[in-house]
Amino acid sequence: MVHNTLQLTIDKQLLHAEYWQPENPKATVVLLHGMGEHLGRYKAFVIPKLTANNYAVLAYDQIGHGKTVGKRGHVASYQMLLDCLNKAAIEAKKRNPNLPVFLYGHSMGGNVVLNYALKYQSQIKGVVATSPLLRLAFNPPKWKVALGRFMLHILPGITLPSELDASGISRDKAEVARYQNDPLVHDKISPMYSFPVFDAGEYAIANADKLNIPTLVCHGTGDKITSWEASKAFTENTQKAALKLFENGYHELHYDFCKEELMDTIIAWLDAKVIGEKA
Repeated sequence: MVHNTLQLTIDKQLLHAEYWQPENPKATVVLLHGMGEHLGRYKAFVIPKLTANNYAVLAYDQIGHGKTVGKRGHVASYQMLLDCLNKAAIEAKKRNPNLPVFLYGHSMGGNVVLNYALKYQSQIKGVVATSPLLRLAFNPPKWKVALGRFMLHILPGITLPSELDASGISRDKAEVARYQNDPLVHDKISPMYSFPVFDAGEYAIANADKLNIPTLVCHGTGDKITSWEASKAFTENTQKAALKLFENGYHELHYDFCKEELMDTIIAWLDAKVIGEKA
């Protein structure tokens, strides 16, 4: 197993990234984490499952997160998130030019990979989105939404607590505690990192019929953070996406009681696409 730490540079922004390559990789997966977390949270389970099944993995800490330098919870624009992903996808292809590249995004990362698939004519062979943030699973107070929209125009970079209820992460209390005690996890978010993401979620649902890349969406019906109904609406608007629901599953399916089933589902789907690529 080869494991490298690297930096990706996009518009003078340095992204902390890491790369894992098993001995005989059959494809490369570019992995995007969710809001407030970091790539390190995928090292305990998701990444080992992928590499054990001969998938190389390139993951990076998104702007405002983890070990990537910069203000916590803020990004200059939504386009920067897409540009960073494009840079990572190019790097993944450069490392294994003859292998297909897949995207795998969770929550906010799921939002980004779906929008990337819709907006870029790329060489990506498939997309996996788990619990994508297309819509919230709850309705915030209208006054908060109005205030946030106002702040987007006058103070887009101000960061406030996201007020994420960590108990919604997983039904496994040990995983909730691990999340809460992680020093790289934060609850900061700026108007520029929230409303453009929400708008991109609505765009993805409305424009899902433009999707031309095979896509797998996984969501738990017990998710209290992002809406599984929104994932259903997205997949119903396109013939290119399949939806796998996990009954009563919470937000982080990869750290919930159904985590083995989730990864088995994802790996089987990836394997089928790799075989189809070779056929």
